[in-house]
Amino acid sequence: MSVEKPDAVEIFISYAHEDELFVSELNKHLSTLRRQGMITSWYDRDIAAGEAWSEEINTRLNRAALILFLISADFINSDYCYDVELKRAIERQSRQEAWVIPIIVRPCDWKGTPFAHLQALPDGSKAVSKWSDRDEAFLNIIRGIRGVLSRL
Repeated sequence: MSVEKPDAVEIFISYAHEDELFVSELNKHLSTLRRQGMITSWYDRDIAAGEAWSEEINTRLNRAALILFLISADFINSDYCYDVELKRAIERQSRQEAWVIPIIVRPCDWKGTPFAHLQALPDGSKAVSKWSDRDEAFLNIIRGIRGVLSRL
């Protein structure tokens, strides 16, 4: 476990549970940024037993400076991801309280969504699942996140 530093940017990761393998892989690739003290990352699997999950998610979502959405048809289909987490994140971004990055993990029709105007990762919005080398896809994502961190 890495030590949280006061200047570390808090990252909230939102995803559909069907995409848990992608969030796990992303979290591994974020480890360099965590070890450098640049970030802390959080997603719902970090909720401790006995915690009120909805309250904890709201607290973390409202506190995060950077919000990552792992986009797939399952994410768009999830009422909680789409109607609660996405809505709140877009509101925070519109008030310049947070930076939102969609990460396309599986091909889906996301062009008419509330985040369609945002630059997505990986480059070219090519879904992670379509890359022949997923490590390259996640490296591309981490480089994009590192670029955003330099602006926060």
